[in-house]
Formats: sequence, structure tokens, C-alpha cells
Amino acid sequence: MTEHALLLASLTVGLPALGALLVAAARTPRQADAGNVVVAVLTAAVALTLAAVVLARGGAAPIDDGWTYLDGAGGVFLALTAVVGLGSALLSPVYLRHAGRTGAGARGSRARYYVALHLFWAALLAVPLAGNLGVAWLLVEATTAASALLVAFTGSRHALEAGWKYLVLTSLGLSVALLGIVVLTIALPGGGLSTLDWRSLHEHSGAVAPGAGLLAFVLILAGLATKIGWAPVHNWLPDAHSEAPAPVSALLSAALLPSVLLVAWRVRDALEPAVGASTARALFLGFGLASLLVAVPFLWRALPFKRLLAFSSLEHMGVIALGVGFGTPLAIAGVLLHVAGHGLAKSLGFYSALPLLRHDPRASHHAPDGVAATSPATAAAMGVSLGALGGLPPSPLFLSELLVLAGGIQAGRTAVVAIAAVALALGFLGLLHALLEGVVGPARRHRRHAARRSERRIAAMTAVLAIGLLALTAAGLALPGSELVDSLATVAP
Repeated sequence: MTEHALLLASLTVGLPALGALLVAAARTPRQADAGNVVVAVLTAAVALTLAAVVLARGGAAPIDDGWTYLDGAGGVFLALTAVVGLGSALLSPVYLRHAGRTGAGARGSRARYYVALHLFWAALLAVPLAGNLGVAWLLVEATTAASALLVAFTGSRHALEAGWKYLVLTSLGLSVALLGIVVLTIALPGGGLSTLDWRSLHEHSGAVAPGAGLLAFVLILAGLATKIGWAPVHNWLPDAHSEAPAPVSALLSAALLPSVLLVAWRVRDALEPAVGASTARALFLGFGLASLLVAVPFLWRALPFKRLLAFSSLEHMGVIALGVGFGTPLAIAGVLLHVAGHGLAKSLGFYSALPLLRHDPRASHHAPDGVAATSPATAAAMGVSLGALGGLPPSPLFLSELLVLAGGIQAGRTAVVAIAAVALALGFLGLLHALLEGVVGPARRHRRHAARRSERRIAAMTAVLAIGLLALTAAGLALPGSELVDSLATVAP
């Protein structure tokens, strides 16, 4: 079983990397589009198979050969990245076909776009599989190089500025994380890259001097926080998400941010013996509360749709940070459900930006209004996304947020829970206002009607992801008390 899983892991990363080469060699746009779709379907099938194999094992020992590591949490994150990547790849031909008709003209070749997209996706799929902290850092840095090109793909002044801002700020943050890794390597007995394996770190971090362990942990977490988009080091996030092509924005928000958060979660588990459980959890709780509180004022403003979704990402990464910080079984159940629910809802929101910008190009810089009047399918997609992200029942995020807050009470963190509950309620009201004004409210300016093909595509995507969200809500009811959750929880109930 382990040998088969390792083979699947190699194919999961290798297929999109190979696909980048194949698409680069395509002679016509049609060949590039077809190659993109074929590789994407194969990659998603292999990755989902691997995730299913791991999740079927429940709380059993993770797959671990030193270089490859995949536990239950990694299986959830891997499956999410596969689904979001598949959706982005399938919608990329639509984006490239119509980009010149929107407010952001695509000025790069198809080959360059697809090569960067598939390399970005390959690095994202590799992050949950990395069995070594040093290798995980390299992969996160690799995502920066590929995704920065995609953020700036349209070539507009705002896109170039967002791409450079994203590249500089996240690279600076990852440099801080690298400094923490160097400190940790020096402090570990033996030294060398092999000491940074997750299992080896957990076994030997107790021998690290407390001061050196705490310094390394703070540097690594603060550096990764820049890439996760936690406040107050989230400044790149709104610009990058709003300027990138919509399929890329979906990958940035629904796959990249959670994948790097998974690395931070594994660092916390590995270094708890060195820094102490209360200190490690307190840092996660601090980042979580800060992100929630910073996001709320922006969610109450009339923002362009993609920018609104970006600030929603800040809020939801805060929720996940709180769940990991609480560490109780209920909170961890909420984290797993929240990661999956947020990924599906957020990707649908960004996908709906494709037809939205076609029938209302001004929506790239202004808050949308009255979308239902001219594009019912787009309005439905936006409504499902905003309703789910706001935690409106039966959204899985409603259940996951309840589980995280209940887990906080379970951990005895009632003050943190009270502040988080108020912030979540305010965030819900902000997204509800955006839903009512932007989707079902009256239209205040003239716009063209959406094309029927775009209507059909977004309607099909909405139906599939809405069913997925409902299925997650049903599955979430079985998470508390499961072997999967109990194997990941670090605080006893």
C-alpha cells in the first residue's frame, strides 16, 4: 500500500510539471487548450485517488518515507488543491478566449500562461506531500515564482504593481522563515537536512534549548504568515487576488493560503516540545484574532467583487488559525470542514467573476449591483458563494465555525471565543449586505447582457459546487469523534 501511495504521490506532482512542457510545445491555441484539459483531468484523478487512500485509513499512521509525508490533514488539503486546480484549469480557456474583451486584456501567450499555471499547481500539490520542513520551504518559495507571473499576466499597470508587491513582500516573509529554519537546524542535535523531517523534528525538538526553539518558531511562523495572508502581514493579498486572472485568484485563495497554513500547523506540532504547547497555540490565536478583526471593516465597505473575496480570505484564514490554536477535537473537526468549505465557496466566487466582468467591465474597480437583472446564472454563483462564505445555513462554514467556537470553549478560551464570535457576526452582516446590494438589488448603471455560453458554464459550475457544499455539510456532522479528528487533535477534551 505504501509503495502504491508513493507512486501516486510522484505522479501527482509529475503530471502537471510534464503538462507544462507539453503545453509549451503546442503549436496552436486549440492544442494548448486541449493539452491543458487532459493533463488537468489526469492530475486531479491521481491526486484525489491518493487523498482517498489516506483518508480511508482514518487515524492510522501517515504515509512517511522521510521525503514524502501525508497524514489525514494533508489528505484534505491535497484533495482541495486537486479540485480547485481542476476547476481553474477547465475555466482557463474561457478566460483566455475572452480576456481581450474585459477590462483586463491578456497580453501574454497561452503557452506562457499554461506553463506558469501548471508549475504553480504542481508546487501546490507538492506542499502537503513534503516530508521535510526545508523542502516544504523550497516548494512554498517555488509557488511564489510561478504565481507572481500569473498575477501580473494581464500586463496592466495595476497588475504589474500587484505582482511586484506580492513577489517582494512574500519573498521577504519567506526569508524570515528561512532564518528561523537556519536557527532551528543549528540548535538541533546532529544538524543536517535530515533533522528537518517532520518525524525527526517532533522526536528531537525537545532537546533544543528553549530560547533557540522559541526564536526559531516565531521566525518561521511570522515568515509563513506573510504567505498565508494573516494580519498584519497581509498587505499583498487584496491587490494580488483582485488583479490576477480569475482562475488564478481561485488557486491563490482556495489552495495556496491553506497549503502554507498546513506547513505552519505541522511546524507547530513538531516544535511544541521545544516551545511549549501554550506558547505555540497562543501565537496561532493571536494571528487568528488579528485577521478576523482587521477583515471586518473591509467586509462592510462597498468593494469590487474580487477585492471583497480577498478580504474574506483574510477572515477565513483567521478562523482556521483559531481552530489550530485551540487544538481540541471539536476545533480540529471545524478546521478540516472549514478548509474544504472555504475552498469550494471561494473558488466559485472567483469563477463567477469571469462572466461578471464580461457583462459589467466596471465591476473590476467598482462594487457590482443588480447582477440578477442581466445575468441570473452569474448572480446565482455569486449568491451561493457569498452565502456560503458568510456562514448562512446550510453552508458547511456555518457548521465549521460553530465547531471551532465550541472547540475554543472546550479548550477554556472563552474570551477568545467571545471576540471571535462578535467578529464573525459582523463579517456575516457585511457579506449579507454585499449579497443583497450587489446580487439581488436594483441595477444602477447600464451593462451588456452576458453571453449564453458563459451563462451555461457558470450555471453548471454553480450546480456542481453547490452540491459539493451540501455534501460537505452532511459529512461535517460525522467529523466530531472520528478517528481522523482524534489523530490530529493535540488538546484533550
